[in-house]
Amino acid sequence: MSLRRRLLGMQFTDGLIYKGIVVLLLISFSYIYLYPMLFMLTNSFMNVEDLINPGVKWIPTVVEIENYRRAIEVLELPSAIFSSTSYVLRVSLSATISSALIGYGFATFNFPLKKLLFALMLATFILPSQVTMVANMLIFRNLGIMSTQQSMILPAIFGQGYNAAIYILIFYQFFKTIPNVLRESAEIDGATPFKVFYKIALPLAIPSLLIVFLFSFVWYWNETFMTGLYVGNPVTLPLKLQSFRASYETLFPPGSFGSELNEAIMLAGNMMTILPLLVLYFLAQRFYTESIDRTGITGE
Repeated sequence: MSLRRRLLGMQFTDGLIYKGIVVLLLISFSYIYLYPMLFMLTNSFMNVEDLINPGVKWIPTVVEIENYRRAIEVLELPSAIFSSTSYVLRVSLSATISSALIGYGFATFNFPLKKLLFALMLATFILPSQVTMVANMLIFRNLGIMSTQQSMILPAIFGQGYNAAIYILIFYQFFKTIPNVLRESAEIDGATPFKVFYKIALPLAIPSLLIVFLFSFVWYWNETFMTGLYVGNPVTLPLKLQSFRASYETLFPPGSFGSELNEAIMLAGNMMTILPLLVLYFLAQRFYTESIDRTGITGE
């Protein structure tokens, strides 16, 4: 085989040049995404001398485990993880169940103004949350749920949670693929519409349930602005970290003496914040990828 054939291949895509370009691009993009994680990880183990030493960039001279111990103490990590997980689980399960019901209703039944209501539902995703922020605050205050977790849980129960339009669209797309003959056969045997939903449609929709729950869990875990605005108290671990960072920057503004002293502790806190999500992803990775393939999110 000639050198030209090796480099270019039969159709260029099977040549060494094309494969080398693809590998180089993959390495470049991987580095772009992994750089912040590597920066946080290495700097979280540095001591004060390494942080203020311009000669130390990546590898710390001494591995400072004390940073993580202090971060655990400051964030009150055990109780923070329990409260965060409890809150996010409740709101994520509420969003998943309500989205499944609404998506099934749009996919199965015909009713007046169905297309208009579906379009309005999708429009809620396009609108920035800041547009409805004042109205939501007034409604929550009148209902007496402002500055409580119910201000996030109740909208999720009624299909108006964070990014609920995407969840409903995922379920709608999946339920449209279920043959009508299954539902009609169950109705002939005397099954009610709700029984058809939880006996036939819901078991078939397990991939969609998994993907929506994982999306919802991650988004509610990472959401700080709306949660801090409506709930008030730092109910999640990212909010606790944000509160800790704000308090420290008040004492030591960026650029002042002492501002570097706590950088490693804050980076250790960041690693603690994303660690539960990494564990969740690695545990559910197989179900996550299978669910994406089976729900047809990619449009296939």
